[in-house]
Amino acid sequence: MSKYTLCCPCLFGLESILSGEIKRMGGENIEVTDGKVVFQGDDTILAKANIMLSTAERVLIVLGSFKATSFEELFNKTESLPFEDFIGRKDAFPVKGWSLNSALHSVPDCQKIIKKAAVKRLGQTYGLNWFEETGPLHQIQFSIHKDNVMIMLDSSGPSLHKRGYRKNSNTAPIKETLAAGIVDLARIKDNATLFDPFCGSGTFLVEGAFHGLKIAPGLRRHFIVEKWGLINSSIWQAVRQECFDNIRRGGSFKAYGSDIDMECVNLSKANAGNAGVEKRVFTKQCDIADFEPFGDNPVVICNPPYGERMLDIKQAEELYKTMGQIYAKYPQVPWYVISPHEDFEKFFGKKADKRRKLYNGMIKCQVFMYFK
Repeated sequence: MSKYTLCCPCLFGLESILSGEIKRMGGENIEVTDGKVVFQGDDTILAKANIMLSTAERVLIVLGSFKATSFEELFNKTESLPFEDFIGRKDAFPVKGWSLNSALHSVPDCQKIIKKAAVKRLGQTYGLNWFEETGPLHQIQFSIHKDNVMIMLDSSGPSLHKRGYRKNSNTAPIKETLAAGIVDLARIKDNATLFDPFCGSGTFLVEGAFHGLKIAPGLRRHFIVEKWGLINSSIWQAVRQECFDNIRRGGSFKAYGSDIDMECVNLSKANAGNAGVEKRVFTKQCDIADFEPFGDNPVVICNPPYGERMLDIKQAEELYKTMGQIYAKYPQVPWYVISPHEDFEKFFGKKADKRRKLYNGMIKCQVFMYFK
């Protein structure tokens, strides 16, 4: 069984959560840096990473890493990498990537050099001087940061945040991977009652159900690496069966979503159905002023509208005040609120027990956690 070095990029602020997921999954030699986690594993771990990880954006196979400050150096060191271990004579292998704070700052030029190096290496291996590239996609990705180059192959295809259940969304939906990270911070278990009074597309409701009931987020989708013939189909089948068997069907988890917009209420319900958790998710139209948590082990997780999103700043601040008034009525109920407003605590009326910096898209936010 092959051994791989794998790299999973993630949203800034989710690195420690992702590394915890990887450790529990069986990944080895885990290294955490800003925006990514690198680790090692075999065929089974590669399959598990795609199917099971909830906060990773994708799973990349690392072909090699090195330092390069010239195009000649980039070409020669890229050419030495074992592309033929993964890419066949008919396979497609386009190149994309990024460069930051490096001598090789032109991304288009780097793309061309890396492509030429891969073509030369594969041409020598297969005795070809032209590639038709009609076979399965093998997306080559590169990152260059402070002259340190990493060359990788994308094993996922569409980003892992695309679970498949959110075919439609509201105006400003939270990313599935970010929602999963916040749900992890809230330590949602299979006996929790989750509430989202601004349910929008229902992302927190679905990701909460996935986490609480141990439903692997990628269980219902497939990945580009499955078309490569790299991993035996029996391994994929075994991992999917393991994930299926691990679902906590006996858990009492329930999620209640509400929103002032009936379209959002219906959208959340539909997305819960697409995700296969419709029996655990309940939605209704309700103004935040009328919100009341109830049930066993209640917890509130929400992404209230704010100035950069849907409301102007003053309206958002009034909304925070109303939320704080409801919290004061039920101080035993934990709240996890993501907001970009620096003075959220001032308007909510209470200092958070803990805060964590995150990015919601390009917007710098914090998760304000109230659990004591």
